[in-house]
Parts: sequence; C-alpha cells; structure tokens
Amino acid sequence: MTSGEDEEYPAELSSGGNFVAGPLPDDPAEIDPVDLEEIERQARRELLRVEAELNQRWPETKIEPSLDRIAALMTVLGDPQKTYPVIHVAGTNGKGSVTRMIDALLSRLGLRVGRYTSPHLQLVTERIAVDGAPIAASKYVDIYRDIAPYIGMVDNAGGPKMSKFEVLTGMAFAAFADAPVDAAVIETGMGGTWDATNVADGQVAVITPIGLDHTDYLGSDLGGIAGEKAGIIKAGSVAILAEQEPDAQRVLLERTVEVDATVARAGSEFGVLRREIAVGGQMLSLQGLGGVYDEIFLPLHGVHQANNALLALAAVEAFFGAGKDRRLDIEAVREAFAAVEIPGRLEPVRAAPTVLLDAAHNPHGARALATAIEEEFAFRRLAAVIGVLEDKDVRGVLEALEPVVSDVVVTKNSSPRAMPLDELNELALAVFGEDRVVAEPSLDAAVETAVALVEESDGGEPLAGGGVLITGSVVTVGDARTLFGKEPA
Repeated sequence: MTSGEDEEYPAELSSGGNFVAGPLPDDPAEIDPVDLEEIERQARRELLRVEAELNQRWPETKIEPSLDRIAALMTVLGDPQKTYPVIHVAGTNGKGSVTRMIDALLSRLGLRVGRYTSPHLQLVTERIAVDGAPIAASKYVDIYRDIAPYIGMVDNAGGPKMSKFEVLTGMAFAAFADAPVDAAVIETGMGGTWDATNVADGQVAVITPIGLDHTDYLGSDLGGIAGEKAGIIKAGSVAILAEQEPDAQRVLLERTVEVDATVARAGSEFGVLRREIAVGGQMLSLQGLGGVYDEIFLPLHGVHQANNALLALAAVEAFFGAGKDRRLDIEAVREAFAAVEIPGRLEPVRAAPTVLLDAAHNPHGARALATAIEEEFAFRRLAAVIGVLEDKDVRGVLEALEPVVSDVVVTKNSSPRAMPLDELNELALAVFGEDRVVAEPSLDAAVETAVALVEESDGGEPLAGGGVLITGSVVTVGDARTLFGKEPA
C-alpha cells in the first residue's frame, strides 16, 4: 500500500503503468501552480481508466447473495477491515446523513476516521473519505493498482467475478488500514446480511428507518427487508435503532436477542427532546444514552435530519462506552454538529431564486422532503425539477411531492438507467395535471424553465419568493451540483 501521508500531494502518479511525475517538494507552496494543474489532470485521466476497467464488472444493481468473493479478497489482503473498529450503518433512508454525522463527531472527538458511503454524487472518490474529505484521485488509482493482482486471484478462483461494489468495498477497507484510521464508519449498499460491507464486524450497528426501496432485489415485505438489514448486527455489538414500523422493529429486536447484542431504541432509551426551527437549520435538545445534550445547532432542515443527528449521537456514545451519567464532551458535540455538511440534502446552491438540491428517490424520502419544505420554507411558488431512475417507485415520489410543489419540470439525468422523458412526463401529468407540468430534455434547460416559472410577472420586475427544488435521484442531484459548480464532497 502507498503511504497515507501523500494523499493530498501525491509523490507520483501512474499513467498506463509508467510514472509521469517525480517527487514533489515537502512544502506544497513550492509547487508551481501549473505543475499542480497538470498533475491533477493526469490523475483524473488515470481515474477514468480505472473506472472504465471497473465498469466492465457487474454493476451495483446486480447482486448475488454471497460474501465469498469479498471475504476471499479480504483474506489475501490480510483482513484490513479487522485492523480498526467499525461503526456499521444500514437502513432505507438517512444512511448517508447519519454516516457523515458520525464521522464529524468522531473526528471532533479526536479520532482519525475513514468513511465509506454510496452511491457518490459527482465523483467516485467521494465514496472513500479520510479525515473528512474524499481521497485524492491519485490515491484512489494507487489503491486499485495495488490490490488489482489480488482481485485477479479471486476472479480466477471460479464462479462470478467480483462486482464493482465488491471491489470498491475492498479498496475502502484497504485504504483505511493504509491511512491508518482510528475508526471507520461504513454505510451499506442496498442491503445488510449479503452486502459486501458485512465482512466487517461493527462494534456498533446503526439501523436507520426501514421502508420500501430496491424492491426488485430486497422484496416488498417490510419484515423481510428488515431481516436483511439486521444482518449487520453482530454478536456482542450495540444496536442503535431508529423508530421503525412494528413489523420491522420486531425483526430487528429478534436479531438482537439471537446474537446477544445490546440494544438502544430511539423514542425509548434516547430521543429528541426539543426541536426549534432556526435560521439556516434547527436548534435541538437531545436525550442521549449518557445524558442531555442541549443547544445543539444543526445546519440542516427537516425533522428527519434531527432524528438522524440523534442516531449519530447515540452511535458515537455507544462507541465510546457512554452510559448513564457518562456524557460525551458537550462542546465537542456542539461544534461537530454545527459544522456538518450533507451534500444533496436540501442543499442550497443559488439565491434569488433559491435553488435547493435533495436526493430523495423513494416515497419515504420524498415524504420527509415534503414535510421539511412545508414546515421550514415559505415559498410563494416552488417549481420542482425532477429526473428519476426507471426502477424506482416514481409515482409514489411524485404523489409525495405534489402537495408542496406548484409546478413540475420533468427531465432526464445522465444515468443509463434514467426513466425516458416521455414516460416520466406521462406519470407527472397523471399526478399534477396538464397545467402544472413541463418537459425538458436536459437538466440545464429544465433549471432555466423552472427559474422562469417562479419568476413570472405581469411585465414588471421578476417576483421574489420563488424557489426551485431539484430532486428525484442521486444522479440528478450530482448532475446539478456539477452544473452549479460545486466540488465533490
């Protein structure tokens, strides 16, 4: 493995197997800006080559329920996932937010943290983060090239070759061992028991709210989905459970009994005591496992984010062994939450008119988004730009947003799995009616149309108080972040 010290300013970059840059000065200020730009360009080119290789593998939407391949890779790599403690996060919605909040808390409390999330919004390097930031493109390439021979060994052992998600998971575990990190917070892909991340044994397992999503792969039975998610709860671990539907809660609790795990439940052992809407977010008072944490400013909108913050707090308390009358440092907790940034979660990217991005892509997430819009914003008129993937419950998403949206501009995102524009348009017309729907073939055109709709006037100055919401898919939000000049985060 390469040294984690060279993550930001790599000592060398590989291109087609040949090193193209020599050692860099110890002080980055001594590097000519032109040289840095060329180094970054070369790193991005090599990253594209690696992605082209990985895209030849099974995509993340194709699953075989087995941990054999990822376990075999971990074995030949020396089981890097066992060299640091793990907090494991599963669920249907809120996983990414909870994972980032846990990262922020652990980091503020003095640990070096590795974070693995999926999917990414703009650039695949976002998935593997150390010290709160995505690893450099050159680091990503180096890790892949380092473990590629071992991936080949697993591929040649018979049976299906490793999937892209399995390879990325192996890269993350290797990167964290190489850094090295003091702890890793790992988000599952779409499941739990058979998710590639489950080769790690989390000492804390967090289950966010469980709903229906990925039904083609996980089924439509809530109890069955909960059983799959519950697989990350391991013997002797602490299970931190969000409030759940009864069928899901029963299955999760049965799992904790089966493996003799300690359990703590939102709304029972810990909870949100008070929540007040504030400028730029909300003020919270949280009952944690170790006591009350008051005057917590969270720069995020929605009751669902307050509940996500609660889960993150309880997970970190459990990680450090906090219990009755053993509270985490309150000032550190306040500072960590106040600095939290969650890209693509009611993220503002423009003012006048306000443009918000939110990656809600299933009815459960869309309902939470609609509630946040209704409770915390006062738009005179709100136009939604929506691009979706065709394997989602698109009608359910549209119906959840209909009460809070005045107009809809449907479009198509950059994914090959994007729903065709004419199909999305038909669904939107059925939910919103002909007078409220416009179709645009590209995201930039859709945004322009939405802005024009909310600024309409009777020939005078554009009207104030309008807003644009871009939503429907992680891919759509990633495309929008790029369109608005946001860096990967």
